[in-house]
Order: sequence, then structure tokens, then C-alpha cells
Amino acid sequence: MLQSRKSLCLLLLVVVLTVFSTAACAKEKEVKKMTDLTAKKVLVTMQTNQGTIELELWPDMAPKTVENYVKLSKASFYDSTYFHRVIPDFMIQGGDPNTKDDDRSNDGAGGPGYTFEDECYLDDGEPITGAIKDEQMAMKVWTEVIIPYLQSTETPNPEIMAVADSVMAKQAGDPIMAHTIEFFTEATGHGPLFEKTLKHPVAYGTICMANAGPNTNGSQFFIVTKKDGANWLDGKHTVFGKVTKGMDIVHKIESLPRDERDNPKADNQAVIQKITIK
Repeated sequence: MLQSRKSLCLLLLVVVLTVFSTAACAKEKEVKKMTDLTAKKVLVTMQTNQGTIELELWPDMAPKTVENYVKLSKASFYDSTYFHRVIPDFMIQGGDPNTKDDDRSNDGAGGPGYTFEDECYLDDGEPITGAIKDEQMAMKVWTEVIIPYLQSTETPNPEIMAVADSVMAKQAGDPIMAHTIEFFTEATGHGPLFEKTLKHPVAYGTICMANAGPNTNGSQFFIVTKKDGANWLDGKHTVFGKVTKGMDIVHKIESLPRDERDNPKADNQAVIQKITIK
């Protein structure tokens, strides 16, 4: 029973990308201009054995994240680590101290020994109530209410299960839009929902925190190589800067020969030699 529920939840997560991707791309997200949050810059030079990458970090946008990155960099925490996960047309991920040892199986599982919260939104936002008027709102209900609810219960509410089944069958968000926000929050106990203002999208060339779920940031980070960004990660990973020079090196790293875990092979690793804070 438990295994079948996990399989169902995995299927539901996959459906997010197929059912709602068109709507998410068709309706550009309304992101408040954040010129003031990117005005203050911390300049960073990342020397790797593949070449040099220069970045600017935005302490006004993500103060805790930038402070953590700077602290770890000055302590040589990142020195001799390598990018352990590279996926062409998506991103390169590094910052794991486990990559310093000879055991490749633990790459991606390490951190600094603590975690801290995300800094994706300006504030908690205003509560959302009433009708679900479009696919974007339906996606919010799907990802923040329906999926977490189905992941947390062995015996789901038949009405909620019927909506989920209908979404998968129709490959559309219409079954969700047939109900109100209150219908889902009251039936599942998940909520309330808030309309938050995103600080910055997970865009091409940005550096973002990798995590294992909400508020689990540590030391790992990734740089986005997908030209049109990775909007499905918006609000899930803190954006705290961008590459200003050396995207050719980033693309070189994303194309390194890799194994089935997307880990560059032992003789083709991209090693961070030194990170300098200017």
C-alpha cells in the first residue's frame, strides 16, 4: 500500500510538468522589478581547472544566503570540491564537501553541518480565497495542496482523489478550477495559500541554492545553463546572484562526460580551486 502510494505521488509530480508546463510558459510570471535588490553587489571569482567564472552576488536580495556563501568561501570550504552533478541544458551543481573524498557514492549528500531558510519571496503575501480562475492558480493548488496532501495520507479523501484522477486523465487543470480554494484547503487540511511576490526567477546564468526541500539550504549551489531558465524551480530555490563572465566555462562544465548519476567521470571533473571574494 505504501509503495503504491509513493508511486502515485511520483506520477503526480511528473504530471505537474506535463499538465501545466504550457500554461506556465504561455503566461509570463508577474515578477516585481527588483532593481533595488540587485543594486548592491559582492564580486566573486571562482577559479576552476576548466577556467575562471566571475559572479556578482546580491546581498539585498538574499542576505543570509550571500553571507553564508561568502563565509564558506573565505574559510576555503569550497576549495578542492568539484561540480558533482552536471546536466546539459539545465544546470551544474557543486559545493558538496563530500566530493573531496574518494567515495563518489556520497557525492550530493554533504553540507556544512547546518541548514537555513529559503529567501525566495519578499514576504508571506496576501491569502488567496474563492474561485480558481486560471491554470497558473490551478498549478499552485496542485503543487502546494493536492500533492502534499496525497503524500501525507494513506487514505485520501475520495473527492480529492477524484480530482487528481481527472487531472491525470484529462492532462489539464480544469478539474481543479471546478472548485474553490476553500474546497481544497478544508478537505485536505493543507493551507492557507498566499499570493507571494517572487524576488527573482531561476533564470539563465543565475546562481541558486540547491536543497532537499523547503528551508534546507547548506552549502550546495547550482548555476543555470538553460537559456530560457528553469521556471518550474521558481520559489523553490533561492536565487542569490548571477554569472557576469565565464558562461562559456559553465557550458564547458555542463558538457563534461558523466556517469548515470550525472556525475562527471573521475578523469573529467571540474574542480573548484579557489573562490575569491573581491
